[in-house]
Amino acid sequence: MRIALIAVFSMGTAFAQGYFRHNISVGGGAARPGGELEPLFSDSFLGGVEYGFRFHPNFQLDAGFDSVFGAAGVSDWLPTAFGNLRIRDFQTFVPFGGRVILPIRRDRFQIYGGMGGAYMRYGERIRQPFENSDFKIPCDICASRDGFGYYGIFGANTAIDRFHRFRLGIGARVYRGHTSGDALGAAPPRETTDRWVNLFGSFAVSF
Repeated sequence: MRIALIAVFSMGTAFAQGYFRHNISVGGGAARPGGELEPLFSDSFLGGVEYGFRFHPNFQLDAGFDSVFGAAGVSDWLPTAFGNLRIRDFQTFVPFGGRVILPIRRDRFQIYGGMGGAYMRYGERIRQPFENSDFKIPCDICASRDGFGYYGIFGANTAIDRFHRFRLGIGARVYRGHTSGDALGAAPPRETTDRWVNLFGSFAVSF
């Protein structure tokens, strides 16, 4: 097994005769809650952005930001002098780690897998009456909870131009961790063991 892995990475390095160090990707897809959240939250839309520093043909350091919209099903209103302002929930994730890349056909195609740590935060926000103003109405009743965990990621992408600067890809990221804090939606005001399976498509720019 060890000899096979060495052979695979050696082959990948041979194919990758050149590569870009900086890689920025944006993506969207669907997030599915699991663990103790499975009966409490629902599947929802996912959006995210990620930066990767590729310091070797087969290795890259990653940091990103994922946001899930409305998985807790919060739909409340805050009475204010500007009328009733809607309160919605958001789930955010900040992953930081690395990946192993297998470049194929001189890096035109990539298969990758990786893992790392993650900060997880779920919270409520109000819709501000003046979106482009510095004036913000505070939400004293908005709940929040957060914690730390880890993630694993697996995916593939392909270059869509001859210089390999632009890529389209698909992937899956699994988060596991613990969050605690306020009651949010149906989540209780105690520590919970959480899991998320996020499936996404991505568009990346390399330079």
